[in-house]
Amino acid sequence: MEILFNFKNFEPSEHLKEYAKNKFEKVTKYLRNTDNVQIQINMEVDKYREIVEVILTGDSLHLTAKEETEDMYSSIDLTLDKLVAQLKKIREKSKEKRKGQTQEILPEYMSSEEETSEDKPEIIEVEGKFDPKPITPEEAVIKLEESKDNFIVFHNVENGRVNVIYKRKDGNYGLIDPRI
Repeated sequence: MEILFNFKNFEPSEHLKEYAKNKFEKVTKYLRNTDNVQIQINMEVDKYREIVEVILTGDSLHLTAKEETEDMYSSIDLTLDKLVAQLKKIREKSKEKRKGQTQEILPEYMSSEEETSEDKPEIIEVEGKFDPKPITPEEAVIKLEESKDNFIVFHNVENGRVNVIYKRKDGNYGLIDPRI
């Protein structure tokens, strides 16, 4: 990443240059590729106004941020805040765009020639296996630990509804309570 400075109507101190450089190097965490990124920092003093304008180019971006206050350091900070807000917004849009893409569902196995498009998975009913008994969720957990099943269907005496307790991958238990 390359940081360039332009100054108008004043001679900057080394401390000011170093301060600005350190501040704007923080934007690298919001960029994927910083090799071709260039940040142009324009600082200007006009009577009582101290103006900072930043132009970030590269990595298919062109962002600008400008701020003016009575103090050059606070102008730098506020300009950085604006630039970071723009970069965060771009990153969030990129994430949303990736999430919104439809993923093609691939079959788990290659279909054989015998299989036709009319073949659909069947629903096989298991009778008598899940007869909900009136118990509390705590008792359902105890029964679940005693059994080899991954879940238990039960009639919750606390709310009067049929619930499901299941073993979670993290070692805890999940409770499904359909509020119909």
